[in-house]
Amino acid sequence: MLQELDYAKLGLKIKEIRTNKGLTQDNLAEMVSCNTSHISNIENNHTKVSLNVLLAIANSLNTSIDYLLSNQYENSSLALDNEILRAIKDFPTEKKEKLLKMIEIL
Repeated sequence: MLQELDYAKLGLKIKEIRTNKGLTQDNLAEMVSCNTSHISNIENNHTKVSLNVLLAIANSLNTSIDYLLSNQYENSSLALDNEILRAIKDFPTEKKEKLLKMIEIL
């Protein structure tokens, strides 16, 4: 079954990650090499994002395309797992061990 991409959800996810990282639309546009209005149009579902721009956005936000789309497919936990791994990959071993203990407590 062919499923249509929900560009509104995608735009909201991009905006959420961008703002959580303390970036403005201007910052992201500069990183992606596009106009600020294009980022605004993507976030507000006024335009469909191309695959090339989506890849540039994911790279600029240090995330993955699967995480940006994770709320649109059934196995979204896999994307979340990968995003958690991405977030902790550069942690020192001691910090990873503490994090594992916290997870086990949860």
